[in-house]
Amino acid sequence: MKEAPNYTNAFLVMAFVNLVTALIIIWAAYGYLAALLTCTAIYTALQMWQDRHRPQA
Repeated sequence: MKEAPNYTNAFLVMAFVNLVTALIIIWAAYGYLAALLTCTAIYTALQMWQDRHRPQA
């Protein structure tokens, strides 16, 4: 049986493109502060997720 292709890099690039596009739309519709708060919320959520799933030493 053939090994499944690794699409991790393609996924990460497209996730970045989608995130930037969404932030530009938020910036255009609601202003810089809304885009900044959205970035802060995403960053905080990712940090919390990382802390929760970090292997215990």
